[in-house]
Amino acid sequence: MAKTSARQGTAPRNYPKGERRRAQIIEAAFTAFGQVGYRNASMVQLAAACDVSRAGLLHHFPTKESLLEAVLEERERQDDAHFFGSGAVNRDGLEYFASMIRLVAHNQANPLIVSLFAVLSGEATAADHPARPYFVARYERTRRQMQLAVDDLVRRDLLRPHVDASGLAADLIAFIDGLQIQWLLSPDAIDMPDHLRKFLHGLISVELP
Repeated sequence: MAKTSARQGTAPRNYPKGERRRAQIIEAAFTAFGQVGYRNASMVQLAAACDVSRAGLLHHFPTKESLLEAVLEERERQDDAHFFGSGAVNRDGLEYFASMIRLVAHNQANPLIVSLFAVLSGEATAADHPARPYFVARYERTRRQMQLAVDDLVRRDLLRPHVDASGLAADLIAFIDGLQIQWLLSPDAIDMPDHLRKFLHGLISVELP
């Protein structure tokens, strides 16, 4: 339920050469994993996409699993830095959900971010997938953070009377993830941030900032 980053280009020019190359590799892997999934992307293909030798790729990432971990960590780092960087956001329910709408709007403008998450989270349901621990932890963390935001709205009496706050975080995550799948399949028919804002309006009694 995503930036100055590998997704928006390689590392800044003042980065050491090794760090720039590492950022370029993460960028290429981000694209490959989002398009064909983790299992179908080979290290040989990734090396070619980065214009490095396989040995050069292995110098930075000895295994495909380590590269996958770097891609997932980079995606999350970007989201946290640009949308949820302040701890106050998680404690203020209105700010949290306003940030969530901005994040969804950003993702809609960057389809590979949505594709990466959809493809890898689906693959990671397999017990032996290397990204499974990441996604299990990510969903647990997201549910916990979102429920804190919901609890804040409850304390401030900002939820509409019909809304049951218990388990609301899991319901909201399911809504957002389902919305992303629909958008990937029919991008012209679905406006994700607009749908999310309208859905939240049916739950929250005041306008979001």
